[in-house]
Amino acid sequence: MSGTRELLMLENFIDGKFLPCHSYIDSYDPSTGEVYCKVPNSGKEEIEAAVEAARAAFPSWSSCSPHERSQVLNRLADLLEQSLEDLAQAESKDQGKTLTMARTIDIPRSVQNFRFFASSSLHHTTESTQVDYLGCLHYTMRTPVGIAGLISPWNLPLYLLTWKIAPAIAAGNTVIAKPSELTSVTAWMLCKLLNKAGVPPGVVNIVFGTGPKVGEALVSHPEVPLISFTGSQPTAERITQLSAPFCKKLSLELGGKNPAIIFEDANLDECIPATVRSSFTNQGEICLCTSRVFVQKSIYNEFLKRFVEATRKWKVSIPSDPSASMGALISKAHLEKVRSYIKKACAEGAKILCGEGVDRLSLPPRNQAGYFMLPTVITDIKDESCCMQEEIFGPVTCVVPFDSEEEVIRRANNVKYGLAATVWSGNVGRIHRVAQKLQSGLVWTNCWMIRELNLPFGGMKYSGIGREGAKDSHDFFTEIKTITVKY
Repeated sequence: MSGTRELLMLENFIDGKFLPCHSYIDSYDPSTGEVYCKVPNSGKEEIEAAVEAARAAFPSWSSCSPHERSQVLNRLADLLEQSLEDLAQAESKDQGKTLTMARTIDIPRSVQNFRFFASSSLHHTTESTQVDYLGCLHYTMRTPVGIAGLISPWNLPLYLLTWKIAPAIAAGNTVIAKPSELTSVTAWMLCKLLNKAGVPPGVVNIVFGTGPKVGEALVSHPEVPLISFTGSQPTAERITQLSAPFCKKLSLELGGKNPAIIFEDANLDECIPATVRSSFTNQGEICLCTSRVFVQKSIYNEFLKRFVEATRKWKVSIPSDPSASMGALISKAHLEKVRSYIKKACAEGAKILCGEGVDRLSLPPRNQAGYFMLPTVITDIKDESCCMQEEIFGPVTCVVPFDSEEEVIRRANNVKYGLAATVWSGNVGRIHRVAQKLQSGLVWTNCWMIRELNLPFGGMKYSGIGREGAKDSHDFFTEIKTITVKY
């Protein structure tokens, strides 16, 4: 057995128990390109078992008081926090992100998700109105929907899975969650904590596998009236088609082609490092990352020079390297897809100023087959290029000049997506004007990725349907009814 590594074998978690599967999928370590884990290749049979468990658990769980459910969420948050280092190590290995990011962002935010919804679920109010001349009192109440189907992506695995599970169970629903088959390990580790936290069997069921097989079985099941999905727009189309015959409630958080708009009065000392971060954090594998940088002509050359210099200092290394700014991309197929966009840009006559094909990437021998690439800056590119129109979801950003405020608003809005934008300017009036006219669900000004979980999160146009946040998530995971009492 010397020289061989024992593979990690995951199991589904249904009705409070771990259950083996008939077949398994290989899962790769992105930093080495080696198989290190086996993920259940579940299907209809496992979804039927999960639905049965969730259906049986719903009456009791939905009858618990908000305070009782809140206590369970807080216990789960405590257990996650106690396991922070193990979860961070696992998330970094499974996804390719730096260990530093997993330690400081992914796992702490997963803990916060449970604590946040444990608290916010206690403070929702409903409406009432008294109509004296009819002798009636009208009031509203919210009730849990039932079984929630939750499908989470591979880029922020536990972070976004818990962002769905926490509000769903806080509102009294039971859930069936399907994490990405590419990054399933921390979801499996979460399952080990559910019973300890006092989550009753059947309240949280996690079924692993692929979208076409287990995802479709979940989405098309008639007893799952609600689907919350974060992922790609083509997958969202398929979910919409499968859900339509059942009139399911849908929350779809999809991609972005997010602009950064940098006016001539921007503070470049703050703007440049923040724009490097917004372009390349998590290997550019965040739906909120910047991929189009519009810079006013008068400062374009200075910005470009300094931005490229700063990008070259953004260190690509093995995820465990404490000095690494960026780790490995999620898969070989995704790395090839991202590289294909750079090839297309070159074929169109664009310039690659740094990164892929320009600079040399140095890696240890064991990581030579890993899915690494350097952060890449493209310029001299047309707005109509696929690199300016399509979501690349990698460490690639395009920098282009603009003249006027009106022009840049038009160009920034000239994509099918509308998730996020950043605006850099010292002019408060301009900031408000531009933010109002941008077709984006979120607009950051003179900053990036500062989140307030109470407020709505979501996009316009092809970036999705619905919003998430304290009130919005509660509204989505409950049904409202109006009650009239004649007195």
